Amino acid sequence: MHPKRINRGTKDYLRRFPELSFTNEALSAISEKAIQRKTGARGLRSILEGILLNSMFDLPGMNGVSEVVVNEEAVNGNAEPLLIYQDLKEKPA
Repeated sequence: MHPKRINRGTKDYLRRFPELSFTNEALSAISEKAIQRKTGARGLRSILEGILLNSMFDLPGMNGVSEVVVNEEAVNGNAEPLLIYQDLKEKPA
């Protein structure tokens, strides 16, 4: 397959998923968890998967989510990441 087609297909695929962002407090809490677990950078993946697990399964069936925001409460297990919805109002033709 031609590289431009692969690149275009990848971009189209990624457009289906919302933007992922982290608050500064969330980033600090994630790094603290990694330090406490003594896992360093290698442990970040498992920490992030734990935080985003429900969202990863729920998002494909949801419409209109444009951004997922991970805050400190989500990192600490007290809340789910925040889902930001785009305006789904139809634009006049």
